[in-house]
Amino acid sequence: MRSCLKFAGVAALALMVAACSEQNEGAEKQAAAPQQQPATQVGTVTLEAQTVGLVEEMPGRTIAFRQADIRPQVDGIIKERNFTEGTFVEAGQQLYMIDQDVYLAKVDAAQAELARQIATFDQATKTRKRYDPLIKSQAVSQQTYDDAVAAEAQGKAAVAAARAELEQARIDLAYTTVTAPISGQIGSSDFTEGALVTANQTAKLTTITQLDPIYVDVTQAGGRLMKIKQAIQNGRIKGVENGQVEVSLIIDSTGAEYPHKGTLQFSDVTVNETTGTIRLRVVFPNPDGTLLPGMFVRGQVRQGHLENAFLVPQKAVMRRPDGSAYVYVVADGKVASKDITIEQSQGQNWLVSAGVEDGDQLIVDGLQRIGPGAPVAAQPVETAKAAE
Repeated sequence: MRSCLKFAGVAALALMVAACSEQNEGAEKQAAAPQQQPATQVGTVTLEAQTVGLVEEMPGRTIAFRQADIRPQVDGIIKERNFTEGTFVEAGQQLYMIDQDVYLAKVDAAQAELARQIATFDQATKTRKRYDPLIKSQAVSQQTYDDAVAAEAQGKAAVAAARAELEQARIDLAYTTVTAPISGQIGSSDFTEGALVTANQTAKLTTITQLDPIYVDVTQAGGRLMKIKQAIQNGRIKGVENGQVEVSLIIDSTGAEYPHKGTLQFSDVTVNETTGTIRLRVVFPNPDGTLLPGMFVRGQVRQGHLENAFLVPQKAVMRRPDGSAYVYVVADGKVASKDITIEQSQGQNWLVSAGVEDGDQLIVDGLQRIGPGAPVAAQPVETAKAAE
């Protein structure tokens, strides 16, 4: 009986040891097995290839379309001033009247001198004609005939000179009436009735400025313009046929967009050595006189469009120490890094021309909690919110 009990105890002990061994082995296997990392919630947007207009924003300044400084061309006393400062004047409108008495007298004198020279010339011509038949019969000497011919030629030259003097006197008389060479807004004037003015004086009488249309000169980096031209030539940028470039304008002082569109007139053929920029001149209609010369503005120049491009929210783009840009996308439930090529900024987006593909799930939220290869759970985000 005792031997049976001993055998049963030994068997039970063996079973307990075996069970403990199996439990230890199971625990060791669970400890050795890698724990699966939980997926991180991230916000994503789906990228879509599209045709995007290239808009380059450039600083600029307004310049008068035309500006004429008014100066006297004859000496004299101002008798009349026939305009109101700050008003609009038409081309040809009389602005000042300079005393004409002296110039009227010069015209009369020039007319009298012309009449005298014509009479002298007529007499010399008649004398030469009388000598024509006489020289053939040698009734007069050759010297006398030559003198008559010379006198006629001198008389003809004197008449021409007298006519020129008369024309000059008439021009000076016309200059006593100072008129507007262009239409535009007339400025202030320091010269009033009774003021003495002289021909070609340095001080201007007033200034007329034409404001409609108006020029806007903007500047662009020379290297950037060269890249755009190359892209146009190889067909990557399109939509600039026939040089038709539309320009929008932002007024710096108010931040408001100018309601009228302008057109690019020309760009300089040289680069500024100091700044490395190129000047572009734009013409804008200015019917209400909103733009005044000297205002600081920002021109948004449309330089064609880029096909198969992407608008990527700026907050989704990261940069390495060397300045290269990259983004995170979701690929097979994990984070993948992609290098991108940025063309320019457009609002709160970057215009990307290479590096991503149509349909990519771009990660825009939760970037601080993830890295390449990390498992993620994509949560779509509205495009408008993604850009914020």
